[in-house]
Amino acid sequence: MPAERESKAELVIEKGRVTDVTYSSVRGKRPLSKTELKDFQVVTEHYADDIVQKWIDYFILHKAIDPRTIKRRIK
Repeated sequence: MPAERESKAELVIEKGRVTDVTYSSVRGKRPLSKTELKDFQVVTEHYADDIVQKWIDYFILHKAIDPRTIKRRIK
C-alpha cells in the first residue's frame, strides 16, 4: 500500500536551474517499491522547475498557490 511507503527527492539548483535530483528513503518509513519509485522519478524530473517555482512562491514570496492535477501520462 503506497501510504505505508515513502521516499523523498532533493532538487539541486545551480544558477537558478535544477541540475540534479537525488532520491532517498525517509527514516522510519519503508521506501517506495521499484515501480513506485520509477513513477515518482518520472513525475519529479518532469515537473522539477514547476515544483521549485511553487516552493519559492509559497515559502519565500508568501503567495497562494494553486494545486495542479496531472491528467495526462508522462512519457
